[in-house]
Amino acid sequence: MTVSWTSPRAVLAVLGALVASLLVACAAPPKAVDLGELPFDQAVAQASDAIAAQAQSGPAILAKLQKKSIVLDPMLDAATGQQTAATTLLETRVGERLATKGDAFEILPFTSANLARAQLLLTGTMTRVDGDAGARKKALRIQLALTDLKAGTVVAQASALARDEGLDHTPLAYYRDSPVLVKDRVIEGYVRTTATPPGQRADPLYLERIAQATVIHEATTLYNQERYVEALGKYRSALAMPAGEQIRVVNGIYLAAAKLGRTAEAEQAFARVVALGIAYNELGVKFLFNPGSTEFWSDPKVSGAYPMWLRQIARESTNAKVCMNIVGHTSHTGSEPTNDALSLQRANFIRQRLVGEASTLAAKTKTSGMGLRQNIVGSGTDNAVDALDRRVEFKIVPCT
Repeated sequence: MTVSWTSPRAVLAVLGALVASLLVACAAPPKAVDLGELPFDQAVAQASDAIAAQAQSGPAILAKLQKKSIVLDPMLDAATGQQTAATTLLETRVGERLATKGDAFEILPFTSANLARAQLLLTGTMTRVDGDAGARKKALRIQLALTDLKAGTVVAQASALARDEGLDHTPLAYYRDSPVLVKDRVIEGYVRTTATPPGQRADPLYLERIAQATVIHEATTLYNQERYVEALGKYRSALAMPAGEQIRVVNGIYLAAAKLGRTAEAEQAFARVVALGIAYNELGVKFLFNPGSTEFWSDPKVSGAYPMWLRQIARESTNAKVCMNIVGHTSHTGSEPTNDALSLQRANFIRQRLVGEASTLAAKTKTSGMGLRQNIVGSGTDNAVDALDRRVEFKIVPCT
């Protein structure tokens, strides 16, 4: 194109276009290079460095801040919504890596006071994915995101692929002891936020409930430390907050009350867990059976509460006048035909017990067995790590 340099308007147009292109180039966040599967610490370093670089060159207001205050919401397993020994290690390593960036970042614990003064919110997940071609073991997709707390917008996001070598995926005590899957809409919002590209809005429900989440975190930390009286008090405080009635909260009340031998309060709380699960249209309960059988786990410390669980599931589903598909699941061991048959037998056994509690459920329940096809964890370890794979689900379905 030929430009007449005698025209002031043409000169201004060219200069304007040049300045605009330079601004776009400067604003574009640096992209992490996908290096394939890496040792865990290297993968964490890659994702953390990418987050740091994007934060430093991101929106002008943030980029100008000499020291960025970041509050860290504890990291999760994306599939289960659980905190595990491995996710705890992940958040420790990310915090340590960001701390090496001189005085650029201040990493703050997840408290309401820190939320009020921090500019940024850091979230992180790990997810089992297929590894490199030919690799027999699953790899871990690590994802990190920084959200501007005032704007509600993700300003940096990065991921890396890590080898799952030598990592402990045992759930922390709260999740290990939990009778149900506690991955509710808030947790799903956390996971979505962590996978959101820069410039897009974080999940609104997750941000809306962030204040309650700090109190829930404090309560859960106390439970994991076996400080059950204090944990129960903190869970009650969370319940009293606006929008505080969440599965994580009432489940915490159940767990702490049960540990303290307060059976009436524990049963009342479990009933509320069931009611919330029904309202959410799905309730996954960790009924554990003896290997290869439909008999509940022999240790009463594990299965002693099952009759109460069944009583409350029958009562709440009857009160809600819902119909349910009772779905049995098994872990990733044994043959597929054997697991399919066993999972159906276990679902039928649970249905029989529920009908014994409330005969009207005979016409409102059906059963199916999924075997190992809907594993959440898929490790095949048959211990606390993959307990969720051996669950029985109660899916709310239309009554016909």
